[in-house]
Amino acid sequence: MASSQALAHNAELDTGAEFDAVIIGAGVSGLYQLYTLRELGLAVRVFETGTCVGGTWYWNRYPGARFDSESWTYGYSFSPELLEEWNWAEHFASQPETERYLNYVADKFDLRRDIQFGSRVTAAHYRDELRRWEITLEDGRQYRARFLVTAIGVLSAATMPTIAGVETFTGQSCHTHHWPKAGVDVTGKRVGIIGTGATAVQTIQEVAKTVGSLTVFQRTPNWCAPLHNDTIDEEEMGRIRARYPEIFARCRETAGCFIHAPDPRATHEVTPEEREAFFEKLYAEPGFGIWQGNFRDILVDREANALISDFVARKIRQRVTDPAVAEKLIPKNHGFGTRRVPLETRYYEVYNQPNVTLVDVNETPIERITPSGIKTSDAEHEFDIIIYATGFDAITGSFDRIDIRGVDGVPLRDRWRAGPQTYLGILVEGFPNMLMVMGPHAGLGNFPRAAEYSVEWVTGLIRFARERGLTRVECTAEGVATWTDHVLATGEGLLMNEIDSWMTGVNRNVEGKQTRKIMRYSGGHPAFREHCDAVAAQGYRTLALA
Repeated sequence: MASSQALAHNAELDTGAEFDAVIIGAGVSGLYQLYTLRELGLAVRVFETGTCVGGTWYWNRYPGARFDSESWTYGYSFSPELLEEWNWAEHFASQPETERYLNYVADKFDLRRDIQFGSRVTAAHYRDELRRWEITLEDGRQYRARFLVTAIGVLSAATMPTIAGVETFTGQSCHTHHWPKAGVDVTGKRVGIIGTGATAVQTIQEVAKTVGSLTVFQRTPNWCAPLHNDTIDEEEMGRIRARYPEIFARCRETAGCFIHAPDPRATHEVTPEEREAFFEKLYAEPGFGIWQGNFRDILVDREANALISDFVARKIRQRVTDPAVAEKLIPKNHGFGTRRVPLETRYYEVYNQPNVTLVDVNETPIERITPSGIKTSDAEHEFDIIIYATGFDAITGSFDRIDIRGVDGVPLRDRWRAGPQTYLGILVEGFPNMLMVMGPHAGLGNFPRAAEYSVEWVTGLIRFARERGLTRVECTAEGVATWTDHVLATGEGLLMNEIDSWMTGVNRNVEGKQTRKIMRYSGGHPAFREHCDAVAAQGYRTLALA
């Protein structure tokens, strides 16, 4: 939907200020949350900053953007009719295909009529005397709702690097999250890209095909594994469709909601030859099997992790012809799988191109951005285009960018200053009637699989409250303390919680986020659901209801 159409649509919607529920965000979570709350008969409004639906898949238009979850595990499972109608073109769908899918969903279920596009929420304040939330948009318009549901994403608050002179560059530049809809023509251009995280990996392997020259500025290399993507023809799609019940059942069984589950064997329970053969098999297969389907101890046992790390390091050395460059691309400060593993297609081969240069900013730090390019401690690099693939203020960042205030005007960012504290990753003490879909301390993983459950749990609680005439739903201090302690306990022994990454709340470009914090539930999604289901089955007795 074009911007002018969105504004006209908003004018039609903007007829009243009172709603049963307001949802922030029209991405994967927000669309399904709108669908389920409308099924309850509620008056619902969704506020979306973008001019169309999609969330992550609306904004992230950078070259090479695509799933690292299998497409046919990523789509919604709630509608048999939708599953029957939609054909995935690739095993790991690209951004354009995913955006088309989410638009198809919005049209099929007539969701747009309750979505207000081009509407950035800047504040949400709880009015205790009214038992309602007051929501303020960037343009000053205000609305009220009994329930506030945040569907604002885990990776949606983009961060720029704290480098002097960013605004002085006279060429074209952009953050990957804010890639122009019209695209960026890199053909024959001198391009510099800062970052080698998952987004950067996808971007680098794509733009390298047509650039005049590409210079990659790397601080921390990541362990990457082959994606092995392929197309899906009509016959194969038919076989996938027939297996949907089995596929979704499998996703419910696994810790990360992927089709991949850990091998029951420990790394040292097999011979070196068997281990090497197993690693080779996983490396040659599509998707996250090498991370999520490896030996059961590679993410908790240092010796086991060292063996898989050594295997992948050897693969990098085989694929990169310059030994010095290969060594720069091999992580030295964390083991394989202790950060989310980027999946790639000939990423390492990019560095064999004569027009591609890797700059290690640990050796030659970036001093500033200049009008003509990037100045490091030993050289000034001139560019036509600079790409900032510098990631996100993950998990809590999207909350921090909204002035959310609970009872007595307490800001949420103050409540979470020492780290997020929640109940079930859904509720926050002192913030009644605010329900988070995929909030901090929730069970993460294959996003739509986890998000569908979160949406359905939120919907169940709202249904319970409506049926009993309850107007105030809140968690207790005791509940938060118990859940937070449990979340911390599930993270003990995991090697990834000893590593600086977005999954441990570290972002060097964000003030106050240099110390590791447990940001997500590490006990696996089946255990997470078990806890949440028990609360619902007991009539939400652990909540304060009025």
